[in-house]
Amino acid sequence: MKTPLILAFVIASSWVPARATAQEPTPLQTEFFEKKVRPLFEANCFACHSHKAGKNKGGLVVDSRGSIVKGGESGAAIVPGHPEKSILLKAVGYEDDELRMPPKGKLAAADITLLHEWVKMGAPWPGSSQEKTLRTPGQITDEDRRWWAFQPVKSVGVPEVADPAWQMNPIDRFILSRLTKEGLKPSPPAERVALLRRLFFDLVGLPPTPEEIDAFVCDKSSDAYEKLVDRLLASPRYGERWARHWLDLVRYAESDGFRADEYRPNAWHYREYVIKAFNDDKPYNQFVREQLAGDELDPDNPDFLAATGFLRHTIYEYNQRDARTQWQNMLDDVTDVTADVFLGLGMGCARCHDHKYDPILQKDYYRLQAFFAAMMPRDAPLATAKQRAEYEERLKAWEEKTAAVRAKIAAFEANERVKAAEQATIKFPPDIQVMMRKPEAKRDPLEKQLAGLAYRQVTYEFDHIDKYFKDPQKKEYQALKKELAAFDSIKPKPLPVGLTMTDVGPEAPVTRLPRKNAQPLAPGFLSVFDEGPAKIAPPPLGVTTGRRLALAQWLTRPEHPLTSRVIVNRVWQYHFGRGLISTSNDFGKLGEAPSHPELLDWLALRFVQEGSSLKKLHRLMVTSQVYQQSALDSPLAPGGRGGGGAETALKKDPENRLWSRMNTRRLDAEQIRDAILAVNGKLDLSMGGPSVAPSQPRRTIYTKVQRNTRDPLLDVFDSPEGFTSTALRNVTTTPTQALLMLNSPFMQEQAKAFAERVLGEKQGDPITRAYRLAFGRTPSDAEVKQATAFVEEQCRRIEPQAAEFSAATRRAAYADFCGVLLNANEFLYVD
Repeated sequence: MKTPLILAFVIASSWVPARATAQEPTPLQTEFFEKKVRPLFEANCFACHSHKAGKNKGGLVVDSRGSIVKGGESGAAIVPGHPEKSILLKAVGYEDDELRMPPKGKLAAADITLLHEWVKMGAPWPGSSQEKTLRTPGQITDEDRRWWAFQPVKSVGVPEVADPAWQMNPIDRFILSRLTKEGLKPSPPAERVALLRRLFFDLVGLPPTPEEIDAFVCDKSSDAYEKLVDRLLASPRYGERWARHWLDLVRYAESDGFRADEYRPNAWHYREYVIKAFNDDKPYNQFVREQLAGDELDPDNPDFLAATGFLRHTIYEYNQRDARTQWQNMLDDVTDVTADVFLGLGMGCARCHDHKYDPILQKDYYRLQAFFAAMMPRDAPLATAKQRAEYEERLKAWEEKTAAVRAKIAAFEANERVKAAEQATIKFPPDIQVMMRKPEAKRDPLEKQLAGLAYRQVTYEFDHIDKYFKDPQKKEYQALKKELAAFDSIKPKPLPVGLTMTDVGPEAPVTRLPRKNAQPLAPGFLSVFDEGPAKIAPPPLGVTTGRRLALAQWLTRPEHPLTSRVIVNRVWQYHFGRGLISTSNDFGKLGEAPSHPELLDWLALRFVQEGSSLKKLHRLMVTSQVYQQSALDSPLAPGGRGGGGAETALKKDPENRLWSRMNTRRLDAEQIRDAILAVNGKLDLSMGGPSVAPSQPRRTIYTKVQRNTRDPLLDVFDSPEGFTSTALRNVTTTPTQALLMLNSPFMQEQAKAFAERVLGEKQGDPITRAYRLAFGRTPSDAEVKQATAFVEEQCRRIEPQAAEFSAATRRAAYADFCGVLLNANEFLYVD
């Protein structure tokens, strides 16, 4: 006879004391819970009391141990180990007429007994020992509002320190004060050439030339380093380097994604805007406002319009007929990336339900999305009013001379256009077809958006209208097009067109929660800050809603607790390899706490007080003693910290969260490619313009960025894919990296160019010159001897029978040698 599971469980676990605190259950307890208790809750309770359902009637949630112990409006639902004190058991037993659960009918007696036994044994729940208490749906508590990231930025005093060298820069005083408290010492300063290489790659993304190294090493003035910092910050190369960090964050790409991955030839204008903004040291608050609402700030400013390209980096499937879902996906993408980039909060979870850990309600997600509800993509001329007027005047002259032939072409195309439009339209669902056929003046805002999105596929057919013609009509059509082309000499050059964003009009579509009978939601900020609707002042021109501008103004208020903290933490991360908050896109409860909260607030406040200048922030960070520390200090390093300082630091702070040394870092994918082209003398430093193929020797910032057609070198070295915001890149080490660096046609070509440079420059020994170009230093005698032997051995491999090697053989051998240098850790890493 088999013993019933519940009885066997009670017998087997009768010796286990009841526990109020969560501990991992035994295997038998786990089996009991999963087979008996959890199914009971799911079948009878979760519909009204769970995070999954997004409901918490009576403030009670029962889908985790922490939540059920916490209880709701009536108090703790259960007291582990004490069935007699547990309100839940009284409710399921119908002992209280006013509290009966489930309300539609009493549980079976066996089920009630089962729950009594479960509570009596301590309410075991698998995973509860690691469980974070889930938030109660729909509620913001005082505890939520007390979360450190939501508090005002504090004005903090700068600590006093004894070391004179660490007294000048406030950053140093914060870091040294903490190190001293932890019984740690900072590392000695980095060797001069290592520091120079670090600074160059950080600020401009390129290696210093041997001549720049010599000039710095020989400059004995007390401010030599500070002068170099200022020179690099003033270099146009600075904007090219730091724009790449921002493009990672905003998921910049120049293609649609999906299978076709159609190229976006005009996306590069946004990249140009970002580079220029960094080089001009545009105040960060203005930088934010222009990207979110440049068209509402000044619709005639081409830079402001280009800035709104921030809102155009969504993926797009060119032949997608489900226009509603595609449009909603685009709205979701803009909402997600806005929260990631500017607030440092991951709000994606709140798309479907209240965030389980952070005080981000589902309605907050859609209140934020409501700021973008009226957005309307527009491929607009990036020109001033004067430039547009001049263009229109020249265009008018061309139109007058070509009126007759254009009329013939229009008449020739008319029937085929009707057919093409109809063929494209009928592929959409019936409701979208109705919108597309409706006159634009009669469409409501949402219909304008959806019909506009769908009509792109009609436009695509118009752009390929010639495929609808068959001979002899096709020949006639081509003849007319040729006749029109004869006037190209007087046709004005088209104005540059950028991917911009505006609003569909002064009224926005209604935003609702994605559930039945949901009420309209007005634009609003996170409820933890303000539960009321946002105050929105319509722009003077009355052609947009003013919603995006209201959001931008709220984000850039000097007193905003997140915006300045988020950006200074990002800049710290890019300089030091890790942020003061390591989870730089997550300032919520699932992220890490700041390692130096006082320093973070001091930096955030100073950043705002100094006009939100990023260049001033860079200068402050890179001139600190913290930044200038050695990355190579170790228990065995000569000249390192005495008294076992390095060894103590490795034991106490293995992840270097306290900054007792600098971190060795691998170059980014773009830095690797640019450095290769720089040392072999092929790098083209011309700025601006449309993106080029990666085969061209331009800086990588100017090469095409396609989501699904990726450059092999950039791909293997972890460049982002451009689908989501990338706050911190992966740094992987894989065999394919070595194989590509050694054997790819691209690398073979670059190594050959490097060899041709060092052999052709006639600047002394080519081996020494190669070392200085690649590593920034002179090789040791042993390294010269080893390299010479390698070259000779390679020559012998190529011409094994030769008494004297040919020039071609020596070039090939030196190409192999230069390829080795380009593969060395000393080239690929910065100390």
